[in-house]
Amino acid sequence: MTKTYWLAAASALSLVACSGTSTSNEQGSTNATASAQQGAADKLARIDMQADTSYLTDEERQVVNLLIQAADLMNPIYLRQVSADNPRIREEIAKSGDKAMLDRFDTFMGPWDEVDEDKPFHGSATRPVGAGFYPAGLTKEQFDQYLAAHADQKDALTSGYTVVKRDGDKLVAVPYSVEYKQWLEPAAQKLEQAAEITTNPSLKKFLTLRAKAFRDDDYFQSELAWMDLKDTPIEIVIGPYETYTDGLYGAKTAFEAFVVLKDPKESQTLDVYKSHLRDMEANLPVEEKYKNFQRGFESPISVGDQIRGGGDSNHGIQTIAFNLPNDERVREAKGAKKVILRNLIAAKYDRILKPMAGLVLVPEEAANVNSRYMYLETLFHELSHSLGPGSIVVNGRKTTVDKELKDVGSGFEEAKADVMGAYNVLFMMDKGVLPAAEKPQIRASYVAGLFRAMRFGDTDAHGKGAAMQYRYLRDKGGIVWDANAKRFRIDSAKLDAGIRDLVGNIVRLQANGDYNGTKGFLAKWAVMDAEAKQITGEMGHIPVDIHPIYPNHV
Repeated sequence: MTKTYWLAAASALSLVACSGTSTSNEQGSTNATASAQQGAADKLARIDMQADTSYLTDEERQVVNLLIQAADLMNPIYLRQVSADNPRIREEIAKSGDKAMLDRFDTFMGPWDEVDEDKPFHGSATRPVGAGFYPAGLTKEQFDQYLAAHADQKDALTSGYTVVKRDGDKLVAVPYSVEYKQWLEPAAQKLEQAAEITTNPSLKKFLTLRAKAFRDDDYFQSELAWMDLKDTPIEIVIGPYETYTDGLYGAKTAFEAFVVLKDPKESQTLDVYKSHLRDMEANLPVEEKYKNFQRGFESPISVGDQIRGGGDSNHGIQTIAFNLPNDERVREAKGAKKVILRNLIAAKYDRILKPMAGLVLVPEEAANVNSRYMYLETLFHELSHSLGPGSIVVNGRKTTVDKELKDVGSGFEEAKADVMGAYNVLFMMDKGVLPAAEKPQIRASYVAGLFRAMRFGDTDAHGKGAAMQYRYLRDKGGIVWDANAKRFRIDSAKLDAGIRDLVGNIVRLQANGDYNGTKGFLAKWAVMDAEAKQITGEMGHIPVDIHPIYPNHV
């Protein structure tokens, strides 16, 4: 299954038609349904994504096309990871002939609208907290009780690479390689075919090892090999990574793929920033015991254009950059790679951030919002994922932040990277690496960006994290409501101080592995107030996000 309906963009809303034999009431009902689906689709601006592929050799084209095919195989896996019922629901919609509904289902990889608080648009079932990773109806409390009573099963059941199922009164862990073999085996074969073609040794090694990992669930060696990719314009991410989809325990990884063509010259210009990672760690506004100098600081940065997404990267809100891998063992050995998706950032700025700036900020502040600082905030967001606590000790136990913060960890980490990104841009300005005269631009672009993310809703990790930052910084006086203008102003000194204090609060909670403290912090701050709702309510004509349409081959 290499393309067709797994790409949400493949079915056009214009295909929705009414039968000529309908009665007037039926016609009106059908038109209303189509209109509702069109309105929902308008939240995501459909954009044909272009990338310069003229410099690729014939060999590289063959490799990229095989990687596109492998990326598409992540879609049916992720569909089942979102909900075990998804294949049945999709078939039901397809049989109904409602092409607009089918398009909407494919856009969100399920019947829940991710840009409208996960409200169901087909049927009435709520989105399962445990997604397709756990038995239906299993609660976190029940899972914790079972783990406490069956300590010998804990590692397998909480592994990021297993699906939990019931076997009578028992819970059993099924490896991903078994559960998703139907798609992982052909994906592995595509990677091996690409490995046979490429003459780049580092790419050949990664593809071969990743194919092996699809069969044995051991991703460590292939993650190390991915960090060592060099001398190729091809950046490929494929496998199980993020845990956002697991709302029950925040442990299970979702399959995704990014196929990216790198710009080596622009990537090289960003090396200056990664050379300051250790300085950024030292500058964190926390006690020395909370600073983490164990991670590798030689993290590569790539900038390029995405030409395909798959699985977890191919639905709803689109990723504009990523910082991987998440395995702390790899981060401590080699750091993490930051990949900036230039064409997606440009599309989001033009269609979303630029037109909304004047709705969020008073005119003199809105004029400071620009694409350069959306780009730099994105870059430093990703750099900041490599800073702060990772491996920690809690009550004498060696553990990691993500294991301790569980289901609240992802949203909190995104908030950390956002605010720490702004903090580090300001730090680079203080050091003279970036122009200090442009501080108003990072402040305005950062604040406007919070509203862009808040529109994702509080069921989205980034949306919840953005609301937390906004409320905290408003409380500290950094973001000020102008009742006359009905827009916000920025108090520069208070915003900078609030950013510093918020970074400190987040890092301490993470370093202490404080699950209850983190939940409490989110409960207090991650809620939009009346003025934020008023502002976002005026943005109905602006898309919430984009829906990229990629070519099927290069």
